[in-house]
Amino acid sequence: MTHTPTAARTAARPAERRRTSTSKRKQRTAAYLFILPFFLVFLTMLVVPLFYSGWLSFFESKLIGGEQFAGLANYVRALGDSAFWGSLLRVLAFLLIQVPIMLILALCFALALDSGRARGSRTVRLLIFMPYAVPAVVATLMWGYLYGPDFGPIAQIARAVGLGTPEFLTPGNILGSMMNIVTWEFIGYNMIIMYAALRSIPAELYEAAEIDGAGQFRVAWSVKIPAIRPAIMLTVIFSIIGSFQLFNEPSLLNTIAPDAITNSFMPNYYAYNLAFINQELNYAAAIAFLLGLLIAIVSYIVQLSEQRRERRERRLS
Repeated sequence: MTHTPTAARTAARPAERRRTSTSKRKQRTAAYLFILPFFLVFLTMLVVPLFYSGWLSFFESKLIGGEQFAGLANYVRALGDSAFWGSLLRVLAFLLIQVPIMLILALCFALALDSGRARGSRTVRLLIFMPYAVPAVVATLMWGYLYGPDFGPIAQIARAVGLGTPEFLTPGNILGSMMNIVTWEFIGYNMIIMYAALRSIPAELYEAAEIDGAGQFRVAWSVKIPAIRPAIMLTVIFSIIGSFQLFNEPSLLNTIAPDAITNSFMPNYYAYNLAFINQELNYAAAIAFLLGLLIAIVSYIVQLSEQRRERRERRLS
């Protein structure tokens, strides 16, 4: 009995499919083995503590009886806590003032560097980004020294020129001083994200704009900024999350200006003091969960508003 070439190929197909299936299974297994360490760390360091904190938030620790189930009592207490609401109002002021200033400056720096007209752009880019490499603890201590009313260089220069002693660490000015520290720390980080997005814009868009007679400002406003809008939105989300997570700055400035920084100055700092100073772990867990929920809601609202604006622009175009 003779086998035709077509019959031989037909007989070889099942074996070839089995080899392909085995190869794919091996690839999938190797991929899962590579990501397994991340998932183990993710589960043990984030998911498990998160569920444990949620469990703690539904209990109360009492002298008589120990841990007792309290239901939503901790959350009801948090909603009526004036110190918690005061910290949220300060974060809101921080978001409305510091974040726009920081992101506008980062965008201006990114556009200036991308234009190619800045001399020594690599050096300038490194200098702008360098503060981000400074640990937040070091940055806060450094600026605390600069703000110092007695031996700080800013105060000494101001007194030398007859301007008096500037009050950076008073209760009325401490939030603005903290905004300056965070802006100095993160403006380079946001600039790098925007600059990287600008470098990925196709050159054909610039050429078409130049043919239409658009200048540098028009190109930046009508081409570059719309093209990097997703990157700008990413920096906005990161900035919102970072504002709610402020901890190093208020905790260190508290040692320098204890009259200006209270234990409930920022919500994240307030939760820390509740847990480790006041020993109210259950209430601190409830505060932390409310804070996380608020971050998720604000971030979702920002993303939703951006998506709606993009849909309106598509309809108009």
